[in-house]
Amino acid sequence: MGRTIFGVILGLILAPFALLAWFQWGHPPVAVADPPLPMERQITQVPLKARIARELPGNPPMQADEANLTAGAQVYRDQCAVCHGFHGRPSSFAAHMFPEPPALWEKHANSDVVGVSDDPPGETYWKVANGIRLTGMPAFKDTLTDTQIWQVSLLLANADKPLPPQALAIVMGVAPAAPPPEVVTVPEKKH
Repeated sequence: MGRTIFGVILGLILAPFALLAWFQWGHPPVAVADPPLPMERQITQVPLKARIARELPGNPPMQADEANLTAGAQVYRDQCAVCHGFHGRPSSFAAHMFPEPPALWEKHANSDVVGVSDDPPGETYWKVANGIRLTGMPAFKDTLTDTQIWQVSLLLANADKPLPPQALAIVMGVAPAAPPPEVVTVPEKKH
């Protein structure tokens, strides 16, 4: 009996060291092509859903009108389309990311849901503002205004509905982007 208890205690002491050694020698699957860790999705999704539920913002402070949907489409084109793709045109490198970012303009298999249109706008707002660790989804709260985050959140909540023509042209990637800002060169200093 004493040996069993000693063995259990020794195992509990050595297990963390064995895990640290496994990490230290580079054995965990860290490459995109590696298979996921056992229960990786559950380990990340359960706390994510709990945190979003706890911090879910209220209703959007604006309506999903033509002006806001078009402004949201511009934000989407400039900030999101590179990973999530355009309407009818997937991202060229999303399939090489892990986890693969969702195609926000495609219907789910066996469903009429498009992208995250079944999520409340507040949930999308939270994800855009805060990002999602271990997914490549950046936090935009320091680079976009609250208005811009709400506008793109409203756009994505309405991805399964007809969009205003200008917004649709933007999310299809056919509307011209705003002209780039003028580049000013600074002359080099002579030493």
